[in-house]
Amino acid sequence: MKIYLAGFDVFREDAAAEGNRMKMLCKRYGFTGLFPLDNECSGAEEIFSANMAMIASCDVVAANMNSFRGAEPDSGTAFEVGAAYAMGKKVFCYRQDGRTLREQLGEADAQGYAVEDFGYPLNLMIACSSRIVIGTLEDCLLLLREECGGKEE
Repeated sequence: MKIYLAGFDVFREDAAAEGNRMKMLCKRYGFTGLFPLDNECSGAEEIFSANMAMIASCDVVAANMNSFRGAEPDSGTAFEVGAAYAMGKKVFCYRQDGRTLREQLGEADAQGYAVEDFGYPLNLMIACSSRIVIGTLEDCLLLLREECGGKEE
């Protein structure tokens, strides 16, 4: 089973090493990890097309939905989650903070906009289209192994 590893991890200083670590973790649980930087491309359109093709080729998307550059997850990762859902892929989103959006932000955000109150730690569009795992990629892989197969190496 191939897993597309979505998330802002591609922006880390050690992104290639982190991608390799994530792929090795997938392998330990009997999966093949696909990391966006596995694509050797440069321009924005080329990166977009290559990542979309990679998502299309996978069975599952495991998305790092921890907060990035503010209170919300990375917008590119959110797009990939939506695209994967539209393609009929299984989507698992992991994050460390399991508090609801209201618990995280209150009734209104810093700019005065209302914060939804559906009891999810992420926006309802993400929460209703994916399986939310409170924890790390490894916690996500453990659940995937239980629900979708895979084996520990």
